[in-house]
Amino acid sequence: MNTEVSLPISGMSCAACATRIEKVLNRLDGVDASVNFATETAQVRLAGAAGVPDVVGAIAKAGYTVPEETLTLAISGMTCAACALRIEKVLNRAEGVSASVNFATETATLRYPGGQYGADVAIAAVRKAGYDARLQQQDTPQAHDEGALRRSWLAFGVAAVLTLPLMFEMGAMLQGSHEVVPRMWQLALASLVQFTVGLRFYRGAWHALRGGSANMDVLIALGTTMAWGYSAAVTLAGWHDAHIYFEASAAIITLVLLGKLLEARAKGRTAGAIAELLALQPKTARVERDGQLVDIAIGDLVVGDIVIVRQGEPLPVDGRVEDGNAAIDEAMLSGESAPVSKAAGDSVYAGTRNLEGMLRIRASATGGATQLADIVRLVAQAQGSKAPIQQLADKISAVFVPVVVAIAVVTFFATAWWTGSWVTALMHAVAVLVIACPCALGLATPTAVMVGVGLGAKRGILFRNAEALQRAREVNLLVVDKTGTLTEGKPAVTEVVPQNGFDLNTVMQLAASAEAGSEHPLARAVLTHGEALGLSRLPVEDFVAAPGHGVSAKIDGRAVRIGVPHWALPGGDLTEAERLQQRGQTVIAMTVDDVPAGLIGIVDTVRPTSKAAVAQLQQAGVEVVMLSGDNEAVAASVAASLGIRRYRAGVKPADKADAVQAFRAEGKVVAMAGDGVNDAPALAAADVSFAMRTGADAAIEAADITLMHNDLAHIADALSLSRATMRKIRQNLFFAFAYNVLGIPLAAFGLLSPVIAGAAMAASSVSVVSNALLLKRWHR
Repeated sequence: MNTEVSLPISGMSCAACATRIEKVLNRLDGVDASVNFATETAQVRLAGAAGVPDVVGAIAKAGYTVPEETLTLAISGMTCAACALRIEKVLNRAEGVSASVNFATETATLRYPGGQYGADVAIAAVRKAGYDARLQQQDTPQAHDEGALRRSWLAFGVAAVLTLPLMFEMGAMLQGSHEVVPRMWQLALASLVQFTVGLRFYRGAWHALRGGSANMDVLIALGTTMAWGYSAAVTLAGWHDAHIYFEASAAIITLVLLGKLLEARAKGRTAGAIAELLALQPKTARVERDGQLVDIAIGDLVVGDIVIVRQGEPLPVDGRVEDGNAAIDEAMLSGESAPVSKAAGDSVYAGTRNLEGMLRIRASATGGATQLADIVRLVAQAQGSKAPIQQLADKISAVFVPVVVAIAVVTFFATAWWTGSWVTALMHAVAVLVIACPCALGLATPTAVMVGVGLGAKRGILFRNAEALQRAREVNLLVVDKTGTLTEGKPAVTEVVPQNGFDLNTVMQLAASAEAGSEHPLARAVLTHGEALGLSRLPVEDFVAAPGHGVSAKIDGRAVRIGVPHWALPGGDLTEAERLQQRGQTVIAMTVDDVPAGLIGIVDTVRPTSKAAVAQLQQAGVEVVMLSGDNEAVAASVAASLGIRRYRAGVKPADKADAVQAFRAEGKVVAMAGDGVNDAPALAAADVSFAMRTGADAAIEAADITLMHNDLAHIADALSLSRATMRKIRQNLFFAFAYNVLGIPLAAFGLLSPVIAGAAMAASSVSVVSNALLLKRWHR
């Protein structure tokens, strides 16, 4: 069967690139490809063994990429984990598509090569499987469906009213009275329950069976139909001596509806973090337009607008303060409750709140481009992802219903043979069908993940996905870079020692001029000190940066070299530099035309919270190892002051990844904390990576876990939250497995009536979700 796809290709720089890709693709089995350099697309016809993944892989091997697209669908109609697995299987049948369906969040996330798939195709596939779907915008995650909740209340109310007389009849029977409610009335009431509010179970069972799978609806429909059908036959045949079980079929449906209702309410509470984040965004903004102040909808804001924010109002945009002073609550970004002072030139962010003062802000990002929208997207993606620990539950859910039906059949015939009563056998089989519920298995992991990820977001801890949340629990060694993590990251010049006839101003003017082209924190310290002295910068030529060493340049015709002493003064006298280093200063040396011109001592203050954070991590069984580009004396001084027993000094940025690999070779589960950019190789090498950043950084997805506040204490919080979440997941999985392991045998041996079995089944899902909600009690 021939399949034609169109794939966008990035990275082509000329027509020769297109020709090369075309040749590579046409070597694949059954592939006929044509690549257009102008449109940057490949038209591919597949007629052999090769598929879209093979094509994408071949393009990647050739040095080019096919951009990946992500699609999120809101799914409705799922009743248990088996439904989610069914939809996932259907979506993954499409060539090149990787889909994951989350029962708890009721979403499907699809990834596929750009241009090769679309929302319409995915929605059609879901609907063909018997469910419904709609496109979910990434910047507006699915809100709680109040309409569906009201309909659930109505269905339960109707079922409860119709079932109540049947339960009254059952109570009367226990007191020795019979047919207080006439049998024909019982038939009518039970039939209304069975085929009105209970119709949803037949519909769900039909779609599941038509699609070649079985779900919870199959068990409920089969079990209640057996009880109702037997009772209806007895009633219509006029066998007054035979017992009827109308109350069982109606009560089971009513209790299941109650369980689903309570489950939906609890699930809505687990997703509360996104609702709280979305609530931070105001609906309108006050903007200067044509000299007038006007209130406009958030969606009408554009970059460059001047927005006025008064006291007590939330900020509607990301931007820069034009004028005014205010105290801003940035807890949603950093997790810290202390307000931050803002003045002209400072950056501010949507969703934060002006506690005091007034600001004029020039908008730099609006709507879905704000940092708040980025956080909402990241939280939604993380809550919808699957943790590796869920794989076992998924495998069991995939075969659960057929196995339960088989157990019910065996129970029926075995009980009939043992007791000689087909009626007793029927009730035992119904109890088995009803008590078995794959819902608890499907909810055990994702509900805890939703709560854990949401809690982290509210405290400035952003997990990229559920896998990162799970892996963080295993961390037993944390590698941290000294500057900006353990220290404030704002080094300051504390001492300048001119040499060989150079004066202080000359040394600082040449140093500041040379360092102007560097982004290193020590360079910024030199520049700041030069500005404080009122020194102008001189023109610079032939600037060269040597990472991990320093910089060199030509200034006023003189060759200037500034950096670490052993590099700037090769073979020179380092006695004075070592004296400054022994006092805990980071020292940089400068030569002019190979003549030592001066030494500059710099100190980066240790964060007040670092020592307590290190102690907290060590108490939790996590060894903290410090990496520093500084000399041995400075690194030893900082490590000793913080209680860090192991450190490495003189580590260049390029060597950090090797250090991480070395720690992993020791058998440790290693986490690395860095800035997410300069430390990218080391972050990639670690088992778990933390991007330490303040709200000023927009790239919040640089690592597995992003901390919105540059404080080591937040790493301790992230690890603690991960461990608390995994405890809840394990508890939930234990409850879910134990419920079925104990409940099914009890039902099979007749120790549970169908009504009690229905109540237990309804309670199982609610208990799992409620246990996950207990995670909200976690605190730092």
